[in-house]
Amino acid sequence: MLPHKLPTGCLILLSSTASAFYLPGVAPTTYEHGSIVPLNVNPLTPAPSEKDPQLRSVISYDYYHPAFRFCRPEGGPKDVSESLGSILFGDRILTSPFELKMGINESCKALCEPKPEYKFDKPSALFTNQRIRQNYNLNMLIDGLPAGQRYVDPTTGSEFTQRGFPLGEMDDRNNPTLNTHVDLIISYHEAAKGKFRVVGVIAQPWSRPDAKRKADGTAECGDPDAASARLSLDETGKPTEVTWTYGVYWVKSKTAWATRWDTYLHVYDPRIQWFSLINSAIIVVFLCGMVAAVLMRALKKDIARYNRLDSFNLDDLAGSGGEAEDGVQEDSGWKLVHGDVFRTPKNPLLLSVFLGNGAQLFVMTGCTIVFALLGFLSPSNRGSLGTVMILLYTIFGFIGGYTSARVYKSFGGEAWKRNIAMTPLLIPGIVFATFFLLNLFLWAKRSSGAVPFTTMLVILAIWFVISVPLSFAGSWVGFRHAPITPPVKVNQIPRQIPPSTTYLRRVPSMLLVGILPFGAIFVELYFIMNNMWFGKVYYMFGFLFLTYTIMIVTCAAVSVLLVYFLLCSENYHWQWRSFTTAGASAGYVFANALLYWISKLSFGSFTSGVLYLGYSLLLSFLFFILTGTIGFFASWAFVQRIYSSIKVD
Repeated sequence: MLPHKLPTGCLILLSSTASAFYLPGVAPTTYEHGSIVPLNVNPLTPAPSEKDPQLRSVISYDYYHPAFRFCRPEGGPKDVSESLGSILFGDRILTSPFELKMGINESCKALCEPKPEYKFDKPSALFTNQRIRQNYNLNMLIDGLPAGQRYVDPTTGSEFTQRGFPLGEMDDRNNPTLNTHVDLIISYHEAAKGKFRVVGVIAQPWSRPDAKRKADGTAECGDPDAASARLSLDETGKPTEVTWTYGVYWVKSKTAWATRWDTYLHVYDPRIQWFSLINSAIIVVFLCGMVAAVLMRALKKDIARYNRLDSFNLDDLAGSGGEAEDGVQEDSGWKLVHGDVFRTPKNPLLLSVFLGNGAQLFVMTGCTIVFALLGFLSPSNRGSLGTVMILLYTIFGFIGGYTSARVYKSFGGEAWKRNIAMTPLLIPGIVFATFFLLNLFLWAKRSSGAVPFTTMLVILAIWFVISVPLSFAGSWVGFRHAPITPPVKVNQIPRQIPPSTTYLRRVPSMLLVGILPFGAIFVELYFIMNNMWFGKVYYMFGFLFLTYTIMIVTCAAVSVLLVYFLLCSENYHWQWRSFTTAGASAGYVFANALLYWISKLSFGSFTSGVLYLGYSLLLSFLFFILTGTIGFFASWAFVQRIYSSIKVD
């Protein structure tokens, strides 16, 4: 990881913690000279290239997909154990026929004997050439470390390793050519005398059509500098025979095992993130200043005037006193709705279910970021981030149930059985159903990214065996607690709401207010999307922690301001408005995903577009629930506070 010069000591503490407190996710493996070093393979994934920076697909394919004609190990490939998060994020790690021995170089070695099933016929040639045109990468793991290629950041001049290497390349005539040979340059560190550890893997692919396997088992890899040294697969029907070869070169390195992932954790121009944080901090300071002005000036003056007016004996007042009261009411109208502001909102059951799941998401997200910030979610432990998110969300089902029940009881709701059932089933059910439908598209494409049916059953088991009972227990505790009582009584007859100004109407206010939380996160969101769709390693959790904190403060501030102006206009329907207005930032998140598609992605298939839109909608929906919950609870605390400060007869 790259060191950064930070403007303040607080930022140093937060943003560099991941670098200073690196906890690897797995124990190091030590090898002796000549011992076998395992090389496992992962699915082929689309990636940008130097010639074509756009992503052409989001579908991954198994390494041993029949169309690729790769060599298989004797007895067939075997699955390597993976975590739940690793499977959900598309890893399908399998054994391979590569034979690597610590410290022993191999300049040319054949992977397998030529067999009829390894020849490319017309369908397999068409399939493979299409993957080459879409810039698919091969992914290999040596001692858990991904093989990659070395790049130089043009902005900073620093070197870094990008995971994967191309299946093939386009030649000068724009025809696809297949890489049939790979040189693996493996760096190792001597931990003790005669004890070695793998600390780096660089892959250099080549296309060598004249390679062949000899009768004695050795191979000739051909000349990579020959003019005709590019292999093209025949798409007309003539079978193309391929000899798969590889070379291994061991290089001693001073890199310690604990820092071997640092070269993968590259950030393109971190100054952009600093500018984003500064910009977001300015927004937060401005909003907090506005909220402070409202609370310290307008509200303090309003409360003092209201209380001073109530201390008079209104029956003895003359005409001037009535004018004073009218003046107070005209100056600020939020007290006029004190008898309606705590009236039960429409659809209280649905709102309470949203708030319960939002509280669950809020705590899960915060804890996950903190764990990652402290280094517990190392990229060397594949899938740890996804696994921890699922487990934390499951465990925090108790918080979701408790929050939903307590809010619903405070709203005066009576359908407590429906509330208990809907809290753990509605939102997770929508997420699971959407995920399952999108998974069907992957199954239809025979993609390795399709989650196996058995894993789906495991997720359902975790959901119903752990999360649902915990949510039920939280709801039971929540309903046993006393409701949160409002500081003023609710009138029996609802007050008529006067027409609102344009900017306080639902849609304009959502558009105006929703853009501010999005503005606080959009730069970090860009980096997250880059890492998510382009297969990079995201590890700037210090920046993410600060961005998440700024987003929380922004959502709370804008919601409080909106509710104050809403109440001053004598509109007491603040519950759903505070939720939907803060949650409107999710609409900007989805719009940003569409803009990202236009600028960075170029899908050639309907399935890729459906998958991208589906996952973007799903993430935007969860972001809506999260930010809406923050806005509601901030507004509720604000309303409770201001109405408990006035005297009402």
